[in-house]
Amino acid sequence: MGKVFATLSMSLDGFVAGPDSRPGNPLGDGGTRLHEWLYGVETWRARQSIAGGRTNQDDDVVQENFARTGAYIMGRRMFAEGEVGWPDPPPFRAPVFVLTHTPRDPVAKQGGTTFTFVTEGIDSALAQARKAAEEAGDKDVQISGGADTVRQFLDARLLDELHIHLVPLVLGTGVRLLDGVSPDIGLAPTRVIDSPQVTHLTYRITPSWTGAPRPRRNSPTGNAER
Repeated sequence: MGKVFATLSMSLDGFVAGPDSRPGNPLGDGGTRLHEWLYGVETWRARQSIAGGRTNQDDDVVQENFARTGAYIMGRRMFAEGEVGWPDPPPFRAPVFVLTHTPRDPVAKQGGTTFTFVTEGIDSALAQARKAAEEAGDKDVQISGGADTVRQFLDARLLDELHIHLVPLVLGTGVRLLDGVSPDIGLAPTRVIDSPQVTHLTYRITPSWTGAPRPRRNSPTGNAER
């Protein structure tokens, strides 16, 4: 069985998005600065159907993440913010499972991306994503975000790895990734890759995390909005 991992860009003061994130203002006020390191690399630009770009340590990390991922899970708000700007084909080129409270028919795009809307919560989304990733060649499942969706998987002890792309800037306000996460979380650093723009940190979620999984928020479907 493949791994379940999350990957997010984060400011030095712990924010993964700015305030007032919404369609038309993805990642909130100032939040796009967290991803400037990403926008210029060759692999990301190719996934956006844009030519050119840098090939460096950052590009290697992006290429590795795309190559290992057989399915994605994201919250409804992340989907709503991205839907207006993603090209067709979208950058995923794999099945994407969107957590939501509102039923909606699947949306098929070019390049192998189909957005499937899951109203039964994170366990159902993960089961479907695992099956899709296995069919893609025993690949991994990526939890794309937003912050609340990643926290749900952390709370439920369903995340194997956490990848943080630490950006040397201070947002001052916005959405923090780890707000409300248990201080008993077990994290073992397994890799550090530095570049002129960002530091890539990989943590393994360890068995040293004590206690039972935290109760699911807004059970049974969880907070599917972000």
